[in-house]
Amino acid sequence: MIDLHMHTLFSDGVLLPSEIAYRAKFNGYAAMALTDHVDFSNIDFIIPRIVKVSKMLSENYDLLVLPGVEITYVPPKLIKEAAAECRKLGAKVIVAHGETTAETVPPETNIYAVEAGIDILAHPGHITKKEAETAAKNNVKLEITTRKGHNAANREVASIGLAAGAKLVLNTDTHIPENLLTAELIAKTLAQAGLPPDYYEIMQKNAREIINGFL
Repeated sequence: MIDLHMHTLFSDGVLLPSEIAYRAKFNGYAAMALTDHVDFSNIDFIIPRIVKVSKMLSENYDLLVLPGVEITYVPPKLIKEAAAECRKLGAKVIVAHGETTAETVPPETNIYAVEAGIDILAHPGHITKKEAETAAKNNVKLEITTRKGHNAANREVASIGLAAGAKLVLNTDTHIPENLLTAELIAKTLAQAGLPPDYYEIMQKNAREIINGFL
């Protein structure tokens, strides 16, 4: 299993990086990314620490742990600048907090994010055809999420995304241990999104594209 959207207590998760990594390994994960919430106030604080611990955990837990971020509520026109700074500091997986229906998110976040050189647009909500086509053009993966609330638009994201040629990945947006992937959770999420059970293999392949060279 690969999960490229997970939070630690560096943002609003409840576990240390070491805790979440070991629990993921215990659940059968092959690879994961630590993607705490960032904006311009904390990018330079969080990323170096996650880079350091990700390397240590990968070497000791026989699990690929990648340093990443979730760019969150950054003014849309500044997302590209934020993404570039994250890359410079060592983030390997860049997720952008999309326009989920579960929260109020700045309008046009989705379109600016998929134009910004990120890897994954998380929980995009009512994604438009243009946003999905731009994601496909720029090889930005669209997230199908297991997270309650954010997952309300999964079927819409899958339908519009696939019609536009965009690639989908399955992530948990983990904040607590109970959010981690299981076979049952994967099957339930795919069914709710209107995707066949075997589509998970394609989503894993799409996730591997992001981490190519690390597996």
